Amino acid sequence: MKFLVDAQLPRRLSRQLNASGHDSIHTLDLPLKNFTTDSAIITIADNEDRVIITKDADFVNSYWFSYSPKRLLLIATGNISNLDLESLLFANLPMISDILSTKPAFCEITRETIIAH
Repeated sequence: MKFLVDAQLPRRLSRQLNASGHDSIHTLDLPLKNFTTDSAIITIADNEDRVIITKDADFVNSYWFSYSPKRLLLIATGNISNLDLESLLFANLPMISDILSTKPAFCEITRETIIAH
């Protein structure tokens, strides 16, 4: 699966996704880095068939308004250490990947559950 990890999440998450066989980029890998606009991030993700991983509610609003981005993973854990976030995500990645295998698709992960919207 291909991912685009948003600015408020650690770059290390993107690197670990790559190390586990996925194709992942972080906003820091884009030409404008973390100054890339949400609309540009959506365009890149949709054109490259990437799932946006974010904590940003603006992407959720865009998804519900226009199903864009086409695939979205919302991290809704509140404050969480990077290690705990990585453990939570990788423990649930097979289920998340199944949910996000169709387009449009929106998945939310909390500390307790995974929600397919």
